[in-house]
Amino acid sequence: MPTPDILLAFVVTTAIFAFVPGPAMLYAAARTMAGGRQAGLMAVLGIHIGAYIHIVAAAAGLSVLFHAVPVVYTLVKLAGAVYLIWLGISLFRAKDAGAGDPLVTKSARKAFLESITVEVLNPKTALFFVAFLPQFIDSTASFPVWLQLAVLGTAVNAIFTFADVVSVLFAGLIMARLKQSAAAQKLVQRAGGTILVGLGAHLALQRS
Repeated sequence: MPTPDILLAFVVTTAIFAFVPGPAMLYAAARTMAGGRQAGLMAVLGIHIGAYIHIVAAAAGLSVLFHAVPVVYTLVKLAGAVYLIWLGISLFRAKDAGAGDPLVTKSARKAFLESITVEVLNPKTALFFVAFLPQFIDSTASFPVWLQLAVLGTAVNAIFTFADVVSVLFAGLIMARLKQSAAAQKLVQRAGGTILVGLGAHLALQRS
């Protein structure tokens, strides 16, 4: 495995990337704004699980396909963008659900399943692992490269998940203060849906 100095650099660099607000953090916050803290936490769990698909692909060398065949990258990116926009519109039009309402549990379950799909359809996650992880790989170590990629990828996923949980908790605090106002809750829910539509449009329009 890499030396302690390299591992320290890896953890620090990963933490910086994780806590700089990005699409995953905004997505988790948006799901919280639209469906409450439970939905936000389940969305984070879905993103976390979905990321393992990319980690396995990176360890197996499959993610290089996005570099080798740009058409595949574009198709997956557009599919992910359309899905995000559809989710945003769905959240924007969703009915309100109060505490204890069965819709809350259903919303959390949906957030979990939909978030796995969102993450799997995000080719930028795959490219991030391919570009970032090899910088901390020791090709002379006793552990094979694929195992190092898998271990480091899992560590990255855990750190990013922690950052996303923090964003959900902050968004949940805001939602808790708005519970007294149904109009404010509806406005925040629509704002969450709008954020997802914006993320989808941003992903679709990005050139790389």
